[in-house]
Formats: sequence, structure tokens, C-alpha cells
Amino acid sequence: MRASALAGVLAMSLAVSACGRGDDGGDAGVSDGDGEGGTIALGTITDLTGPFAGVGEPFTAGQAAFWEQINSEGGLEGGWEVDVTSHVEDSGYDVTAHADAFNKIKDDVLAISQSLGTAHTNAILGDATDESMIVGPASLGSNWIWDEAAIQVGTSYCAEGMNVVDYAAEQGAKSVAVVHLPGDYGDDAMVGARIAAEENGLDFTAIETGTVGAGDDQSAAIGAVLKAKPDLVLVATTPQELATVVGGVAAQKFQTMFVGSIPTWNTALLESPAAPALEAMYMQATSFPVWDADFPGMERMRETAGDMAPNDWYSIGYASGYVMKAILEEAIANDDVTREGVYEAAQSLTGVDGEGTLPEGTGNYSAEPNDQAVRETQLNAVDPAADSKLKVAAEPFVGPTAESYEFTETPCYEMK
Repeated sequence: MRASALAGVLAMSLAVSACGRGDDGGDAGVSDGDGEGGTIALGTITDLTGPFAGVGEPFTAGQAAFWEQINSEGGLEGGWEVDVTSHVEDSGYDVTAHADAFNKIKDDVLAISQSLGTAHTNAILGDATDESMIVGPASLGSNWIWDEAAIQVGTSYCAEGMNVVDYAAEQGAKSVAVVHLPGDYGDDAMVGARIAAEENGLDFTAIETGTVGAGDDQSAAIGAVLKAKPDLVLVATTPQELATVVGGVAAQKFQTMFVGSIPTWNTALLESPAAPALEAMYMQATSFPVWDADFPGMERMRETAGDMAPNDWYSIGYASGYVMKAILEEAIANDDVTREGVYEAAQSLTGVDGEGTLPEGTGNYSAEPNDQAVRETQLNAVDPAADSKLKVAAEPFVGPTAESYEFTETPCYEMK
């Protein structure tokens, strides 16, 4: 989705400006509704111009559409409306810019509904915690279960890597390689895959690419894959690197199973030279349903999209709204729509009903960290005839490695 399309979706939302801390006697991001509810302002720090703009733009639009729909139906209990369009900041996927954006809007919002990037969210989480301010990471790092301020949604890259390797082992794989970006995202997936490879007795090779935005030259990664000749290649990169690696390996007449972590997919890849290789060899790992899934929440999501081209990041952004909605409803029921009240409401949740849009186990924030971890994975194959160009190849499952793994102290990416 282009920025112009995003602007169009955001324009449909209620353009109400929330008051800052102390205005009308309320908390930050909460305006007085004169006894008839009010307006809750939520902040967004995303990537609209950087390497993950293909995620940030539709994700942000999906969140805006969710709340526009809720507001148009009367809002939350007591007439409360939610504004997620007045405080949207673009970090360009830069950690420093992300922190600057947080400082810019933090006094004007009750919570952060989207914070895109693991390192980026870590850069603001300490300050958010000090402010008793919850943050919704648009990231699947395995670290969020230890941070009370983080309201994580979805299976971590680490558990996803475990499930992918277990799946490949069941298909007869004897060796696995992971092509991954350095840092929290790529290392999280790599460590999860390594743990599962050890459990299954598979040969394991880690292949690190350059940093995000380093360019299309993946000759070293392609050469390493061709040298290892693995039965499975797990890819944890951006879509750009995925296309280059898969296309480059295919050009050398080597065929194998490629599975990409959830951020590797973008429908624009089907317009790239790598499209035939992706159709033949690639599957996406995710914990969210495909666009045309037959669930009530997905039907509601599709209603908001209108004639927009199907985009799974839009649907995931929409789905994340159910989590924030559940938290805000709890705070309203407790008559405590303040940062502290919302923070406490989040910690009291035992689950969230996303009407089929969310993976099993989402929102159990009152549990111990290990029990909060969502562990299921779905595999999607490329299908140009499907609405979002993906079709289900393996229904949601939890492999034996992820099922038995204890998330006790250390995020996977710190175990590199």
C-alpha cells in the first residue's frame, strides 16, 4: 500500500485531537466527555519510508480502520472513542528517530498502540514503563513476555523457527540453514531454529546477511546456501533479501524448501524476477490467518478494507486492535481510564477474543512469562490466484520443540 492509500484510510477515521496531560483534569491522552465518555488518544511509531514501510503502512491503516469501525458503532462502553490517527510518527526504521518520536508524542497519548521494530521498541520501553504506559510492539521478539509494559501479539520469531524446523524434520529433512539479518529479529529466528535442529539431530548452518538496507548483493549468502545444500532454508530478512537469495539459489539449479519468517513476505514479490522461484519453493511462517479466512473477525476486517487490494499486514494491524480494545474495556469497567489504570488492566487479562483474527493464547498477560508465550505457527504457500497471494499450506500447529521449550530468563536473540 502506498503512503497516499494510507492517508486515505486514515482520513476516514475520526479526526479528533486528544488533550495532553492535565487538560480538562484528565490523564495524558484522555479528553473529558462531560460524563458521556470521552476520547482516548493512542500513539503510533512506525516505518512509513524505510525498509519495512511495506509492513508499517498497511499495519497502521488496519489499526485506523479497526477503531474507525468501533467508533462508528458507538465506541467503547460509556461512549468512549479512540483516536489512533492524530499521533502517527514515522521512524524510517531508525532506532534514534523512534526514540525521538516517542518523546514527541508521549505527553499527548494514553498508550502506544504500535511500536514497529524490536530494538526500536526496546529503546522506548524503559521510559514507557516509568510512565506506566503500555506499548504494543509491531515485532515478534521473544523478549516481550518479560516486559509488563509490552502487550505482545503473535508467536515469536524464535518459537516460529522451532516450529519450522520441526515441520521440516517431519518431512524428512536432515539439514537446515538459516539466512538471517544480524540483530534481534534475525538472531531470534536463528536461535529458535538452532534449538530445534539440535533437538531433531539435524545439521545446522547459520548464514548472516548484511544489515537492513545493505543492498541486493547477497552473493555470499547464496554461495553459503549452495555450499551447505540444506534440506530447509529458514529466511529471516526483509522481502528484498528473500527475493535475492531465493532467486539466486534457483538460478544455480538448486531446489530446496525455503520458509520465511513472517516479515519476509510482500505481495510485490510476485512482480519481481524471483516470483517463479518463490512460487516453487517458498512458504511463509506466521501465526495469523490469511486474508480470506472464514472467521467473524476476518469478515469484519474485510468490510473495512473496501476495494483496497488484500494485504495481510493490514489484517494483522486490524487484529491487534482487539487486544487494545480488551485492555481499554477492562480499564473502563474499573472506572480508571488513566495510564496506571490501563497498565493494571493489561496485567489482569487472561486472554483476548479476536473473533478468529488472533492466534491461540493471545493476551494472557496475567500469567508467568513462559505461559504468556504464544507458540503456534501456520505455513502459507504462494498462490497468485488467492486474494492476498497466499494460501494455507499447513494449518496452525505447535511442534514438539516449541511445546516443551521453557522461556525462563533470556530472549533467544541474546543466546546467539
